[in-house]
Amino acid sequence: MGGILVWAETSKDGMRKATREAAAVGLKLAEQTGAPLAAVVCGATPEAAAGLGRLGFSKVYAAAGPAFEKYSSEAYAAAVADAGARMGADVFLMGATALGRDLSASLAARLDAALATDVTDIQWGKTPLTVIRPVYSSKLLAVTELAAERKVLSLRPNVFHAGAEREQTAQVEPLPCEAANIRAQVLRAIEDAGDALDVTEADIIVSGGRGVGGPDGFKLIADLAQTLRGAVGASRAAVDAGWIHYNHQVGQTGKAVSPVLYIACGISGAIQHFAGMGSSKFIMAVNKDKDAPIMEKADFCIVGDLFKVLPILKEELAKVVKTN
Repeated sequence: MGGILVWAETSKDGMRKATREAAAVGLKLAEQTGAPLAAVVCGATPEAAAGLGRLGFSKVYAAAGPAFEKYSSEAYAAAVADAGARMGADVFLMGATALGRDLSASLAARLDAALATDVTDIQWGKTPLTVIRPVYSSKLLAVTELAAERKVLSLRPNVFHAGAEREQTAQVEPLPCEAANIRAQVLRAIEDAGDALDVTEADIIVSGGRGVGGPDGFKLIADLAQTLRGAVGASRAAVDAGWIHYNHQVGQTGKAVSPVLYIACGISGAIQHFAGMGSSKFIMAVNKDKDAPIMEKADFCIVGDLFKVLPILKEELAKVVKTN
């Protein structure tokens, strides 16, 4: 195996959680194969690039300039491919976030590489590199051998554990990139979620489903989430009804999450929803139906009307939050 290159995805709040998870996978692969490991970051400050040393990288390639002020699959794929050529990488890792899914496909096409998306496990030590990924709407798991010379993997967020941070600084090598070579320019990026905490980054998520009854019902969900300093989630039924934006959707066709606490309010708990939040450490369910599927999977169950339960829950949990 040649080198291993991890794309470090950033946000306005710093490095994404998916980047820390991809870094841990890269470190484990490097330890098992003896391959060199590096990261590539686009549009980050020199300080942020050097700070990737805390995730275990001794070498970071940094692409900066006008072409990287906003995400562009063309510009980013060119930068990652350039970094890979410089270090002789044949394995490229990134989180299967919205941008990661886009970039992985663009990069694989550029490199004529094998592409494995939404990877949930790696069969460590096997040759060729073998991964596991869900297929057919997660009804089956495919064991896939990547026999091509180059391999691009996007890792499902909140599945692989992030490693502990280290006290080290990475060596940063700038990557030159001419904006004139980029054919498609991003003029403006519209963010619908505003300053809302991303469910994939949250330790506590309060989610609403069909039982919330409408957009006004999500005010209760948001109030409880704010009290717990958590994020607002939603089932597909609530999103399809237009009560809340898709950015909040958790489940098979939404986002996969793995918080410490997941509070499901008015959610029946269909297998499609559970596929996206089943790895939560603790699950609390609030539902009028004691026989709802979510009640069997939850660690804590409250049978009752969420419009009566949530205000009480918020009041009592607020006391706990204030003392911590």
